[in-house]
Amino acid sequence: MAVRIRLKRMGAKKAPFYRVVVADSKSPRDGKFIEEIGYYNPLTDPVDIKIDAEKATSWIAKGALPTETVKALLKKSEIIQ
Repeated sequence: MAVRIRLKRMGAKKAPFYRVVVADSKSPRDGKFIEEIGYYNPLTDPVDIKIDAEKATSWIAKGALPTETVKALLKKSEIIQ
């Protein structure tokens, strides 16, 4: 089972809000997920990013691959280099 750390879109039309989730790579974007590890709100100034560093590093150690966007968010949050 290929596991990815990716964004799940929430919020209203034209007002996106994202949750950072760990999900099977074959599940739909807003579908079933394994665990929620944080959130990302791009509409606030400054951008609001809250990711549980312990859970994120644990899942990466287990072999979960972050998407490019999530990898950038993890770097910005200083969870990974």
